[in-house]
Amino acid sequence: MIDAETAELLAHSLRRAFEKGGAASADAALDEVGWCEALAAEGISVVPLLFAEQGAANAASGALDDLMTAMLGVPPGRGTAFVLPEFGGGVMPGSVRNGDLAVRGLGTARMAAAEHAVVVTEEHRAAVVETASLRIRPVEGIDPRLGLAKVEGAGLPAAGARATDAGWTEALAAGRLALASEAAGASRTMLRLAREHAVTRVQFGRPIGSFQAVRHRLAECLVAIEGAEAALAAAVEMADGEWPARVPPVPAAIAKALAGRHARTVARHCQQVLAGVGFTDEHDFHHHFRRVLALDGLLGDARTLTRELGAELLRTRRLPAVPPL
Repeated sequence: MIDAETAELLAHSLRRAFEKGGAASADAALDEVGWCEALAAEGISVVPLLFAEQGAANAASGALDDLMTAMLGVPPGRGTAFVLPEFGGGVMPGSVRNGDLAVRGLGTARMAAAEHAVVVTEEHRAAVVETASLRIRPVEGIDPRLGLAKVEGAGLPAAGARATDAGWTEALAAGRLALASEAAGASRTMLRLAREHAVTRVQFGRPIGSFQAVRHRLAECLVAIEGAEAALAAAVEMADGEWPARVPPVPAAIAKALAGRHARTVARHCQQVLAGVGFTDEHDFHHHFRRVLALDGLLGDARTLTRELGAELLRTRRLPAVPPL
């Protein structure tokens, strides 16, 4: 595990990297920081650091591509994107029929500029294809600044598909931890913005932060964030120290589900505290609100994951092995 001093130095460097703006600039800054090297050296312990800073800054980058690519034993890099499952689910985006590869999924902001894309098929094999052979269409949606793209392709050669060093389950779990961290980082920023408004906005001759109803909403936000981060920390702690890391899927799914649900709670309460100003385009709050809604849908949303976890619990009749929070 990364020590506290190194973690703080890395977090500071990442914070400055995400001030660059734009996905391409963020990727270049992450290269300067040595993100891929840190991932290989420190493993999954650096994932919450990077993605929490990315969420707090409302930035977009190809860091998720790097993480999931590396988890499958494929060398990561700015020229390589990763095809994610379609919005709301966690099903592998590739399938092979009669020797041809078909692709249907999502790409991050890196997809448009990358030369190659990694696709995981239903047979748990990884294929690297040229992005020029794919149909890539921008997804506007709730958060255009995230830069998501719809990725489709058919009739692609599947001869290059190979078995992966780590399975799709581990890669999916690592991605869910990353997105949970990013949602927690965005939630922290939403709470900060609401608190700043509460201590400066005066109503009836007093800052609104002195009113009990406002204090209760902000306290609910803090409890929600702390709960999501505790579940995330527990899941990271249960991962082994090897690389590619063996990330336990159930704790990762729990962390992702809680992060998505609690981020919505934070967004709702903060919007109430900010009132009308929170709706304005000039205020930063709505960018983070949009981001947590989009993050919740990537690699399985909170409702779907909760339903799947419940179905698995009923099937096995066993509680998941998670440490007390």
